[in-house]
Amino acid sequence: MSKEGNYNMESVYTSKVKAGKRRTYFFDVRKTKGDDYYVTLTESTKKFHGEGVERHKIFVYKEDFNRFQNGLNDAINHVKTELMPDYDYAQYERRHEEWEKEQEQIKKNEVKIESSSSEDDSIPESDVSEEDVSW
Repeated sequence: MSKEGNYNMESVYTSKVKAGKRRTYFFDVRKTKGDDYYVTLTESTKKFHGEGVERHKIFVYKEDFNRFQNGLNDAINHVKTELMPDYDYAQYERRHEEWEKEQEQIKKNEVKIESSSSEDDSIPESDVSEEDVSW
């Protein structure tokens, strides 16, 4: 199967996790031609200076789901409970929520600016006389 063939498998579910300004994780459930399912985990990182995106993929097949999930949970729990138990892991979620709110406000402001500038470009109907309109 060609490399493009892997990417063209039918995606039936996608979950996206933003991780800072440059990194995003995608969790995709894909369907094979044989009506089977597997999961792809993709880390997508924006390169500096807008030089594109770097992607890394992991494919997890149904026969490995339980072992993969257990291994991932074990590794994360080991760091959280044994290596860094006093660390505030929720701080990143709070920062991300604040960042999302800021981005939302920026978009709202951009929309307001665009709509107010387009309104300024139009001529109010009251300023148009019959002489200005050629029939």
